[in-house]
Amino acid sequence: MCYHATRACFNGFPVKHRHLATALCAIPKARLSFPSLDCRKYRVNSAIQIPRKFHSLVSLAQNSMGSGVKSNKEYRIPEEAKKILKSLAAEWTDISDADALQVIPLKGAMTNEVYQIKWLTNSARHASRKVLVRIYGSGVEVFFNRENEIRTFEFMSKQGQGPRLLGRFSNGRVEEFIRARTLTAGDLRDPEISALIATKMKEFHSLDMPGPKTVAVWDRLRKWLNEAKRLSSQAEAEEFRLNILEDEISALEKNLSTGHQLVGFCHNDLQYGNIMMDEETRLITIIDYEYASYNHVAFDIANHFCEMAADYHSETPHVLDYSKYPGLEERQRFLRIYLSGSGNRPSDLELGQLLEQVEKYTLASHLLWGLWGIISEHVNEIDFDYIEYARQRFQQYWAKKSEVLGFSSTRKQ
Repeated sequence: MCYHATRACFNGFPVKHRHLATALCAIPKARLSFPSLDCRKYRVNSAIQIPRKFHSLVSLAQNSMGSGVKSNKEYRIPEEAKKILKSLAAEWTDISDADALQVIPLKGAMTNEVYQIKWLTNSARHASRKVLVRIYGSGVEVFFNRENEIRTFEFMSKQGQGPRLLGRFSNGRVEEFIRARTLTAGDLRDPEISALIATKMKEFHSLDMPGPKTVAVWDRLRKWLNEAKRLSSQAEAEEFRLNILEDEISALEKNLSTGHQLVGFCHNDLQYGNIMMDEETRLITIIDYEYASYNHVAFDIANHFCEMAADYHSETPHVLDYSKYPGLEERQRFLRIYLSGSGNRPSDLELGQLLEQVEKYTLASHLLWGLWGIISEHVNEIDFDYIEYARQRFQQYWAKKSEVLGFSSTRKQ
């Protein structure tokens, strides 16, 4: 029996895990030649399991062994999508070959697979033509209603708030490629860019979206909790204390149901990857509306603040650094600009009330995305350590709960 060990198998493995590389490379080629390898479930043998952090190296080993596993470019774009792309390309007279497209995977997506499609042109005006292909993640229907999301997408497009919808296929769509750059993790902390985001959020929250205007966060939390319980093993349920989270959600809802609260159309997932900026005009565009709904605006802002702890393009995209959570002055500056979007300078009382509400809604954000991580671990095939991400969100919830619920706007954190 011939084995196909190569040096490539060892690249990237820490010394303490080199035995895994040795075992992986010692597997006969036939055992790795699978058309589609589910890295979350596949075992090298009964004794050795490939850790999630090495999933990409499984593909590397397969490729180095000549296994014939197709690249993203070859098999990720469905035939339905290719027909739409070819039709779009035919409408551009400066593209000489509609079949000569380049497929560029975009990093950072955790619910869908997203690809930039590019054609070179023979025009001096446009060096290339680009569109975006979004392939919906499998099993994520529990998180949102796809038809509602499409309606939101189309509404936003008509309002000039986002990219145009260019075509739909059974498990995805083709979108206009916005000629602006996606923000980075560091951009969220830039005072100038943060001010632009605050102004844009106020504009977004003021949109009159057709359909029910019911606040979504509490029903969504309970729905996701039920799904997490259904999917989790007993060990996971015990670790994340799922049996008591219904009481936690109810207590949090009661605590946050006092006083006047602003309600608007919220994005609910305003991480840096969902914000684009035109470098010339400095115009901000908010994209990806899968989780969008009417909600307490304090939740949307709180969630945005929480996202400052994340860098989904790092070597460890699931790791959160809460030392990057904005300090009191930074939060006050953001909220003052946000409230000023109404055309009036906010009073100190108004600013303090929203500041307190936002801090409390960070707890709802931690619960929501913690549950999302647990569910995603069981339904999503994207290479992301969802369960460790969930673990960090729940840890932050329990660590900050007492402090936040006793929050005083006059106390610095």
